[in-house]
Amino acid sequence: MSVPFLGFGLGLRTCYFDAIIDTRPQVDWFEIISENYFVDGGKPWYYLSQIKEHYPIVMHGVSMSIGSTSPLDMNYLAQLKRTIARVEPEWVSDHLCFSSLGEFNSHDLLPLPYTEEALIHLTARINQVQDYLERPMIFENVSSYLNYKQSELTEWAFLSELHQRTRCQLLLDINNVYVSSRNHKFDPMTYLNAIPTQAVAQIHLAGHSDFGTHIVDTHDQPICEEVWSLYRQYTQNRSPINTMIERDDNFPELAGLLQELNLAKGIAPSSWRTYG
Repeated sequence: MSVPFLGFGLGLRTCYFDAIIDTRPQVDWFEIISENYFVDGGKPWYYLSQIKEHYPIVMHGVSMSIGSTSPLDMNYLAQLKRTIARVEPEWVSDHLCFSSLGEFNSHDLLPLPYTEEALIHLTARINQVQDYLERPMIFENVSSYLNYKQSELTEWAFLSELHQRTRCQLLLDINNVYVSSRNHKFDPMTYLNAIPTQAVAQIHLAGHSDFGTHIVDTHDQPICEEVWSLYRQYTQNRSPINTMIERDDNFPELAGLLQELNLAKGIAPSSWRTYG
């Protein structure tokens, strides 16, 4: 599976609906949160129907809990499949994590132990989801605030092996890599360079909150210089990868996000801007 290169996109959030429709900004594509469109109508669909007339749309979920040991939530997957049919996205992604177990829901994206057992479990679950949805899925690395004693692999070796077994592509969140590298004291470029380039379908760039002893992936701050530096190093001499600015709280004016989007375009190799 390989997704098309669409260019440089933004996360579509409700506070920007009117500005996007009124100004038609120079954005190559938008990413929506899948679960926000599980309803049949209402404000999200009213605006999305207008925006998707002019921009490609991709879907990004937060609730699949692909790593859980509970059975897959088939009601959730049915809602997702209906929404995919209606949106007709370029691709669909979620997070490589677990967030629920039985009736318990953490409302957070929790990391997995990096073990052979987890690889076997994920491979089976991903195949089941893709068979049901009748399309490939993409999964994002999450930020991490704990390590498991049971882990047998590094996170980057785990992701590379998962791609090898499933051929499932990754959404590489560079801010999440940076957050985890600070919290667990590893070299973020070691992580980034270990992921096969062909495994990466999309990049997320976002901000975080620094609490001194640890940093948290809050998506409520501008992208920091360290993350921009990692993006600069990572993108050099690589084929074009879809890149998106992600903001989920403490929203600036749309112009502020467009400024970050233009910075990403300026940092990426010039060939990415003329590709296709």
